[in-house]
Amino acid sequence: MIRAIIIDDEPAMQEVNSQLLSEYFPQIKLVGTADCIKTGIDLIHKKKPDLVLLDIQLSDGSGFQLLQKLPSYDFKVVFITAFDSFAIKAIKFSAIDYILKPVNEIEFQQAIQRAIELIEKKVHTESQVNVLMDSFKKELQNKKLVLRTQNSMHIVDISDIHFCKSDNSYTTFYLDNNEKILVSKSLKDYESILKEYGFFRPHQSYLVNLNHIKKVDKTDHGFLIMKNKKEIPISIRQKKNLIDLLDNL
Repeated sequence: MIRAIIIDDEPAMQEVNSQLLSEYFPQIKLVGTADCIKTGIDLIHKKKPDLVLLDIQLSDGSGFQLLQKLPSYDFKVVFITAFDSFAIKAIKFSAIDYILKPVNEIEFQQAIQRAIELIEKKVHTESQVNVLMDSFKKELQNKKLVLRTQNSMHIVDISDIHFCKSDNSYTTFYLDNNEKILVSKSLKDYESILKEYGFFRPHQSYLVNLNHIKKVDKTDHGFLIMKNKKEIPISIRQKKNLIDLLDNL
């Protein structure tokens, strides 16, 4: 019997994948589910699975960060991802299988069947995952974002963005060299784009690049100090989420 776990922050996706495993793969026993990096790591240590269905984008970070927190592992990974050419390009480069949201039953069966064959042949795939994460990092370093203003089109490196600030339906980007760019899109629009690239929303008016945080003040009225010396407020609701996220980097 192959022992499997599902790590996904969407309960509906946990249920869909659980049902498909039960329907098509009676030789697989689902021994647990988790919804974030911390609970996922705890579940892996506790259940010692042969197969992990792992969402790339979790509520407290990425599936890649979860794997980096493990000193070593011998289970097989099948990634779960919404359609994103950037992530899929990195996955395909490493020849790791993935399940695309929304789930196609045939593609699901094919991905799981290939994983079963690797498990039965005792093929080690940790090196493939390492290739994947290296590829993902290199892609991220060169990832660019187009910002359209009234008179111009700015092409910026995502890594150069320190933070974004909301002003109603406008967003101001704060970049290297104290450059600022104001665009007529809401912060929510950019949060959905930048979340998987290491950005976090500590306050309703701010979206910050985790790589540009220098210090976190954890007092009752805490704030962030960015590398450019700007102070960013943290809401009470988001403070614990941010600290947990930074602990998992």
